[in-house]
Amino acid sequence: MSSAPNAPSAILRDVFGYAAFRGAQEEIVEHLSAGGDALVLMPTGGGKSLCYQIPAIARHRAGRGVAVVVSPLIALMHDQVGALEEAGVHAAFLNSTLTFPEVQRVEREMMSGRLVLVYVAPERLMTPRMLGQLDALHARGRLSLFAIDEAHCVSQWGHDFREDYLSLDALHARYPGVPRIALTATADALTRADVIARLILADARVFISSFDRPNIRYRIVEKSDARRQLLTFLREEHEGDAGIVYCLSRRKVEETAAWLTAQGIPALPYHAGMEAGQRRERQDRFLREDGVVMVATIAFGMGIDKPDVRFVAHLDLPKNIESYYQETGRAGRDGLPADAWMAYGLADVVHQRRMIDESPADEAFKRIQRGKLDALLSLAEAHDCRRARLLAYFGEASPPCAPAQNACDNCLHPPRTWDATEAARKALSCVYRFRQDGRQRFGAVHLIDVLRGRQTDKVAQFGHRRLSTFGIGADLSEAQWRAVLRQLIALGHLRVEGEFSTLELTESARAVLRGEVRLLLRQPSERSKGRPGATEARDRPGRAPSSMGAAEAARFAALRSWRAAVARERKLPAYVVFHDATLAEMAREAPKTPAALARINGVGAKKLEAYGRDLLRVLGEAR
Repeated sequence: MSSAPNAPSAILRDVFGYAAFRGAQEEIVEHLSAGGDALVLMPTGGGKSLCYQIPAIARHRAGRGVAVVVSPLIALMHDQVGALEEAGVHAAFLNSTLTFPEVQRVEREMMSGRLVLVYVAPERLMTPRMLGQLDALHARGRLSLFAIDEAHCVSQWGHDFREDYLSLDALHARYPGVPRIALTATADALTRADVIARLILADARVFISSFDRPNIRYRIVEKSDARRQLLTFLREEHEGDAGIVYCLSRRKVEETAAWLTAQGIPALPYHAGMEAGQRRERQDRFLREDGVVMVATIAFGMGIDKPDVRFVAHLDLPKNIESYYQETGRAGRDGLPADAWMAYGLADVVHQRRMIDESPADEAFKRIQRGKLDALLSLAEAHDCRRARLLAYFGEASPPCAPAQNACDNCLHPPRTWDATEAARKALSCVYRFRQDGRQRFGAVHLIDVLRGRQTDKVAQFGHRRLSTFGIGADLSEAQWRAVLRQLIALGHLRVEGEFSTLELTESARAVLRGEVRLLLRQPSERSKGRPGATEARDRPGRAPSSMGAAEAARFAALRSWRAAVARERKLPAYVVFHDATLAEMAREAPKTPAALARINGVGAKKLEAYGRDLLRVLGEAR
């Protein structure tokens, strides 16, 4: 690649402070800079933003004008603009947080050619006012490119469909010759095809990076007391770390945040039912303060650029693997060790099945959603490598976790299994006899009571002590029976019906009852109670890595303290000033001159000018 000042490699070094591109970045940047269209699938933390930011800078310097970045999220806009301005790139956003005079100022800068990038929500982009301005820029040849972030939002098969994205197909015909890049971290083959069709990207190059996030350890535990399991996980592995806890309902978000706070963990609730100003204040605290845990619905998270999220925990099952991958991907964007932890139980399976069955969507859509849920349930119930299964869903072959990798729970501690075929036949037989005996339907709790031979009021009321299946499962614990039923529902041999979540046999149950299907289930282990496992050797990001000597650790601590003061003064998240990885490299290398400091990854020309003298002073004093 050319080393001319406006070449992508020079921009990467001089503006962003990195010596080399990663993976497919260089090829994508060259393709877009030359005017080509692209669809880019790259995992969170893989450097998607550089794929359009560097071409935008290169094309602006060549007189091509402003790049328009379509983003559905205010938080992402603010973070990206703040980071670009810190790096010396003039950028702005147009969203609902601006006053009308502020909007007019941004528009003047955009029309004058001063702005390199402008971030816009899809609904604003397609307004007559904005389109008129873009028309004028295009007529003058001053519209450099369109970047459509979170492109999966355009697909009805994606996990976060947004209707405003559907209008973006107009960009193709309205602005011919202006390159477009659509980017997402999460899209299976069906969603990818839908994105290409809806955004008219049939002639675009498709770049698919590995979906593997090797720094994330995936762990799924069987629910017993989910809050206590979560608390054990946080106290034993993530004391003082920033993280996200996802819950399905607003009420559960509020209650969980209050409970964690009462346990001494700084937790904030976040959901769409809150007033916008309150949501913004809590989001700002999460981004700017260390060690805050955000308890949220999926209304929070997409586009959050915070690199030092050390864990993502789910107290409820997501809808599909795309949602799970997108949400867990918010951990460890800095490439340092992080955890994806989920507690999962029978009620989760029942709830998600019922949500699909009772939705007003047509049967074709429900069938697709059931298939996506089945894939997630297979991941949750897996006995083998979770990472390999996750990657296989996105069409990527992978061996099991390597010993040195931040491995998944199944590879770290292979689960024991048991043959549950006979237990499954007993459960299905009992459901069958419920229907024969008065054609009644019952839920999981009553079914387990009958199987275990419990003399409850309900058993007496319906005369179920007379059933031949009464007590035939007394040899199994309630937890074991719940695991059996969870698997039967997950595999589609039982279905959940109605508001009372009663159980009904499906057609495939016949094969199980006849003994033609063998079921191997996981045996609950102590780690399923929330115990962490072998994690003692892992470094705790945000603290000095264990490989550092005393002098290096002192420099790292001094640099983090300096960064915190700068971030407060400039009202920026600390990671916008410098990432932990950059500070760790400074601590190790201990540069003594501006030239040596400039060779540290993440120190571009503007940051060297702004902070170089202070950094050298801090490093010198900490020696």
